[in-house]
Amino acid sequence: MKHIRRSLMSALVAGGLVLGLGACSEAKDEAARQVEDELVEEVDRQLDEEYEVTYEVTGEKADSIDFNAGGGDATDPKFETVNNPTLPWKKTVKLRGIEAPAVIPVTVDADGSGALSCKILHKGKTLAEESDAGTVSATGCVAVSPIVD
Repeated sequence: MKHIRRSLMSALVAGGLVLGLGACSEAKDEAARQVEDELVEEVDRQLDEEYEVTYEVTGEKADSIDFNAGGGDATDPKFETVNNPTLPWKKTVKLRGIEAPAVIPVTVDADGSGALSCKILHKGKTLAEESDAGTVSATGCVAVSPIVD
């Protein structure tokens, strides 16, 4: 009889532990789901948030300027090209989420003195700045989205 009672008590204790641990596990699962939901909401917010950047290109001459004009996304940005722009050149565009701002001026100068500089600004802060000179000058400024910082 004592053996049966001991077996029953052991089974009840084990069952209580399983149920108790299951409740803790459910609480942990619920907390994990809540954190996951908050992270997903934050990523969605960042992906939808719009921001403006200003591209600036200076130098003697540019044959073309390619730039992320907005309207695309991080995996497929929409680039536009301006041919034979007057320098200094400036353009403000709206981008979205983690889409990277990018501006790439190019010049071909036979005497090798072609000099170009580019800059990307966001709220007065320089995100990227580069310069290049030579027969073929293709400097490029690419920055990380300020939404990510």
